[in-house]
Amino acid sequence: MNAQANNNDTFVHSGIISKISGDSVIVALEQNIHCESCKAKAACGISESTTKEVTVYNATDPFIVNEHVKVILKKTLGFKAVFWAYVFPFLLMLLTLIIASAFFAEWIAGVLSILVLLPYYLTLHFLKNNLKSAFKISILKQS
Repeated sequence: MNAQANNNDTFVHSGIISKISGDSVIVALEQNIHCESCKAKAACGISESTTKEVTVYNATDPFIVNEHVKVILKKTLGFKAVFWAYVFPFLLMLLTLIIASAFFAEWIAGVLSILVLLPYYLTLHFLKNNLKSAFKISILKQS
């Protein structure tokens, strides 16, 4: 997989289509030695394991299984995903802990700061269709 920066705001990964179902295409991205020398491997997340699969929704071009494609990822999508999955919940927990510590015992404040994540992640679960459209990944046929 040649992970390369196409320009300053996108990364291009090579992959093979492993499954097509309805309007979604599943692309298998295989690790390559080039990932070790890539400067953006920490932000990319592809270099962590041997095989990753990416689901692309609403693919416009007709694809076939085992076809070689290029997956285009925007850098801003990674930052958005990290914010909504890690940074915002951490800030929510920390704020809840600080406010609850003023009114409750320490152990109750700790439990409340953990329990505040339940409605947050449930809300994310119910908004997953909106998030799918916000976190759009593109694929192109390889030439």
